[in-house]
Parts: sequence; C-alpha cells; structure tokens
Amino acid sequence: MNTAKQHGSLFEMDGIPKISQALPMALQHVVAMIVGCVTPAIIISGAAGLDSADKVLLIQASLVVSALATFLQLFPIGSKKGFHLGAGLPVILGVSFAYVPSMQAIAEQSGISAILGAQVVGGICALIVGLTISKIRRFFPPLITGTVVFTIGLSLYPTAINYMAGGAGQPGYGSWQNWLIAIFTLIVVTVLNHYAKGFLKLSSILVGMLAGYLVSIPFGMVSFDSVAEAGVIQLPQVMHFGISFEPSACVAIGILFVINAVQAIGDFSATTAGGLDREPTTDELRGAILGYGISNIIGAGLGCLPTATYSQNVGIVSTTKVVNRITLGLAGLIILVAGLFPKFSALLTTIPYSVLGGATVSVFASIAMTGMKLVMTEDMNFRNTSIVGLAAALEMGISQASASLSAFPDWVTTIFGKSPVVIATLVAVFLNVTLPKGDGTKA
Repeated sequence: MNTAKQHGSLFEMDGIPKISQALPMALQHVVAMIVGCVTPAIIISGAAGLDSADKVLLIQASLVVSALATFLQLFPIGSKKGFHLGAGLPVILGVSFAYVPSMQAIAEQSGISAILGAQVVGGICALIVGLTISKIRRFFPPLITGTVVFTIGLSLYPTAINYMAGGAGQPGYGSWQNWLIAIFTLIVVTVLNHYAKGFLKLSSILVGMLAGYLVSIPFGMVSFDSVAEAGVIQLPQVMHFGISFEPSACVAIGILFVINAVQAIGDFSATTAGGLDREPTTDELRGAILGYGISNIIGAGLGCLPTATYSQNVGIVSTTKVVNRITLGLAGLIILVAGLFPKFSALLTTIPYSVLGGATVSVFASIAMTGMKLVMTEDMNFRNTSIVGLAAALEMGISQASASLSAFPDWVTTIFGKSPVVIATLVAVFLNVTLPKGDGTKA
C-alpha cells in the first residue's frame, strides 16, 4: 500500500497529515497569534498592579485557556447533527484586544476578580446570543460591528502611546531612550509588513519585538529576576484571582461579549468562504458561539481574560487553504505546552513597555482600519455616516473627558466614561434602528 495515502491532506478538514507537512503550518499559526494572546495579559496586569508571580500566572492562563478554547472549536463536544459546543471549523482563539479598554478601567478600580466575574456574565450573554442567533443577528449588520471595531481601535491608541513612552507612572516615562526603542521597534515592524515576504511578513510583530528587545538590553531596560524566580512546570491555578461581580463591570463586558459573539460570525464565515468555498451552516454558527460562551466561563475560573477568534489566523487559512483540523490542533498543542512552563511566561514579562508600545501601535491601527473596512461595505450615505460619526464622536469625546460625568453615580462613569466602546455600541445600534433608511443621500 502507498504510505502517502495513509495520511490525510492539509487541504481537507479531517485526516492526519504527515508531521513534516503539519508542523510548519502549525508554527505559522502560533507565530501569528502568540503576541496578540499574551500582550493583553501584560497590559492588564500592569493596570491591576500585579506582582511578577501573578503576572506570570495571568500569562500562563492566557496561553492554556486559548489552547483549550481552540480545541473546543476544532473538535466540538456533543452530537454533530444535534446540540453541540464548538463549530468544528479551522479557527484559532486567543485573548482579545477588544476587551482591553474596558478591562483596564475595571482592573484599576476593582481588580482582576471583577474582570473575571464580568467575563462569566459575558459568557452567559454569548450563550444567549448563540441560542437566539437568527433573531439577534439583524441588529448587528457590518455598519454596526464595523463602527464598534473602529472605536475599539481608536480607544487603544492612548495605551500604545503611553507604552511607547515607557509606561505611565513608570520610572523614565517619556525619556528619549524609551522613545528610541519604541520607534526602532515600530520601524522594524513596518518595514517587514510592507517589504518582507512569507514567514518574515507573517511574523513581523514578533520579529520587531525581538529586535526591540535585544536593542533595549544595553540600555538596562531588561531584568531577568522574574525568570529566575519562576518554576519550571506549573498548571494554571483554579480561582487564584477570585471572581467578584461588579454590576457596572458586568454591563460593560457583557455588551462587548454580545458584539464579539456576533463579530465571530464574520470570522467563521471568512474561514469557510476562504478555506472551504462555502458559507457556515446555522448549526456551525450556533455551536461556535455556544462554545465561545462556555470556554470563557470556564476560562474565568482558570484566571484567563476574555478570548475571541483571531482574524489573522483566519487570514492564514484563507490564504493557504490549509483547513486540516489536526494541523490547527497541533498549533493549539504548542500553545498549551508553552503555557505550562512558567519560565516562558516569565520571560515574556521582561519585555519593556516601550517595545510593547512600538509593536502594538500598528496592531491597534490595524484594528481600527479593519472596522472601517467593515463600515465601508455598506453605502456611505448621509444616514450611515451620521451613525458612524456620532457613535465615534460620543465615544472618544466622553472617554477623553470622563470628568464630565463626575456628577453622576460611579457606575455611570465606569460603564460610559471608562468603557467607551459601550457608548459607541449603544448609540450605533439605537441610531440604526430609529433613523429612516433608503434616502440615498450621499454624505
């Protein structure tokens, strides 16, 4: 018998391909998602004032739970033709930047436990979306999801700039050394994005961070004390950070979960269209969102921040046509193993803020422009430009002048002043439902 025929094809969903073929493709997915997965944990640990040990645990949990969430989507639990959790489609999940602005505000006020409590509520909201997807989906056309994604990108810009300057409140904030490292990192990322090909282009952010990291060492910006203190192998600790329910945090994160659940439809649709030349079925979408909700509820107990589908990995699937679930499962396995080694997670905590800022500012810009691309799929008449413009204006205006809400109760400031994406979402949905359609007037 021909040995080659015993192996599955990379271009088929099922089957076990050769390891020599699967491993490079799996590593490609790992490289594309690893920075995006751990950076939110680094940002939020700083906002919450965690010590080095807890910072390592938060990064560990991010990697481990992201891997488990990916496994659930690749290999669903339940009846294939009945109720099931997971889509059974080739996707990669990881901790999402979409939640960072709201999580920063919550972490500063109430700590990590409040984020995780809100995440449980958000997971329940996602389950409701999954069970009622056909009825809810119409309230979130590309105009609305695009507006929300656009404003998420805008709201992340101050975080990137503060990090480029060395981290607000950190020694040396705003120094020329921090700006030098940040700009150098940004230049490397930008050059690779536009001039490199293949692996270097795909891993531009990772390579840029590595270059910035090496340059920052002679400036005395890197300390390996946390690496020396970290253990060799360690499982995530259940309920280490605790779970608490702050109503204002639950509202802010719950709304974002609904948005991300609906947006996930776009990623799953892009995956099936690009890799399988078809649209996802209703059962696949329902299973995908139910799996998304359950994995986030469980993830909260393990200390992992909210996860979502990764569009960059969807892009890899669409480009390469590699849809084999075992191959993407191998990527998940690599991520899982990385999360079980605290020294690896501790090494990531040594990355200087300026390097993170220089690398992520382009990521945040990309998020904003992705949202704008979604918006532009619809006719930009006077009605639609009004919706996008007013939502973005109120979001950015109130977030930059949060003291304007000081006369209101604290929960109002938390939901609307420090979680600006909530305003953009509510305003965009309300205007889309109430404003008359079909006037055709160009802006």
